[in-house]
Amino acid sequence: MAEPAGLPPPLRPPTAPPPPAVARALHAINTCTSPAALGPMRGGILRDPALLGSTTVVSAFFLACGRLRSLDPALALFASLLRPHVFVFNSLLRSLPPAPACSPLSLFRHFLGLGVRPNRYTFPLILTSLSSPRDLTVVHSQVAKSGFARNLHIQNALLARYAACDSDLAHAEQLFDEMTRPDVVAWTTVITAYRNRGRSFQALAAFRRMFAASVAPNRVTMVSALGACAAHGAINTGVWIHRYVQKQGWELDVVLGTALVDMYGKCGHVAEGVRVFSEMVERNVYTWNSIIGALALAQDGETALQWFFRMEADGVRPDAVTLICVLCACAHSGFVDIGRKIFNLIVQGEYGFRPGIKHFGCMVDLLSRSGHLDDAFRLVETMPSQPNAAIWGLLLRGCKAHGDSILSEHVTMRLVELEPENASHYVLLANLYAGTGRWLEAEEVLKWMKKKGLTKDAGWSLKMLENSSSTYISDGDLMECAL
Repeated sequence: MAEPAGLPPPLRPPTAPPPPAVARALHAINTCTSPAALGPMRGGILRDPALLGSTTVVSAFFLACGRLRSLDPALALFASLLRPHVFVFNSLLRSLPPAPACSPLSLFRHFLGLGVRPNRYTFPLILTSLSSPRDLTVVHSQVAKSGFARNLHIQNALLARYAACDSDLAHAEQLFDEMTRPDVVAWTTVITAYRNRGRSFQALAAFRRMFAASVAPNRVTMVSALGACAAHGAINTGVWIHRYVQKQGWELDVVLGTALVDMYGKCGHVAEGVRVFSEMVERNVYTWNSIIGALALAQDGETALQWFFRMEADGVRPDAVTLICVLCACAHSGFVDIGRKIFNLIVQGEYGFRPGIKHFGCMVDLLSRSGHLDDAFRLVETMPSQPNAAIWGLLLRGCKAHGDSILSEHVTMRLVELEPENASHYVLLANLYAGTGRWLEAEEVLKWMKKKGLTKDAGWSLKMLENSSSTYISDGDLMECAL
């Protein structure tokens, strides 16, 4: 009996044993290791109607192109297909790299123009490669037209892309609110999106709403929620999550365990973090960074260094974040010689990377705190990259702490040059002049501020500005940014 006209093709190709020619072609495609061989293979497929009509062969060819990172032969073959099977088109989408040179939307429009309907696997594959909110809106509209607006798998794929691409999460929030019964994947996406945007309070609120909706969390949910707890200082929720994990009998794998260690450390409960660390069977560099960073934040530099040396003894190679934590620990504990030695090893490439601006910032902080102001100034002047206001601010804080008014004036002038529209720098300079009895110069600075239309923020006295280290960077900020 003939198939009724107008019906879409089946979702998957037939599974009958392939003819010998097809079997040989599949073997050649699946064992191909050279991108140069893909062009001749494409020619062979085009010359043989049996191969060209085989969804298995064409799909395997597309996937081979993706595996060998040579997409042009796949696109050329796709352009030759009169009415490609949806399974074939999905295979082409699977072969695309994360940021393809050709837009998946243009391929999708061509596919639709050939009269073939997408299936429920098509849209998640298209969405994976999209990063523009405008493109997402186009695909979202096509999802509705194709009758998949209530498909939970597609809704979750749309939600994930909106959460990744939306700066304010407005589209993601709207889509989530329109979902009839969001599952754990949808809730986790929203919680993670809030956490990644620094909106930890909303992340924790969504976490509680999820439980109120009787949706059980998974490991990924808990890792995201713990990250929000760490950022928000929500130790009670973090402890509750830890107890829930224990009650469920979940093994502390490296991801979940590291999230717990990080949460306890950033909430100031270092001993609990150490206890979790000790219970973990597997640890990676991120786990070590969390425990060393926690000790550095707690200003227990001696113990932080002990853990660092233990990390090296265990054969775990430190990364850039590890060394930021270690240098911060040295700065807070006054370990100048150890800090110098470690920083010099970084400069020499002993750890496999060159120091970044945060490493320089930690070292400037260490030298400034300990009174080695000339060394700190020389380090700033010889940095391979342009020092930013935070670096100069760390040096200025050291100058003021050790009463070096001459260097303080020079550093403040550099801040004025770097950020000429920042009123606080002029206020600091005027205070420096006033503090040394140079009233006329202080008055000239304030007049210059008025002429430029600059005003200090409401509620800030000159004395507050002068004494506030947070004008530039607070203790531990460099390390917090790194962790």
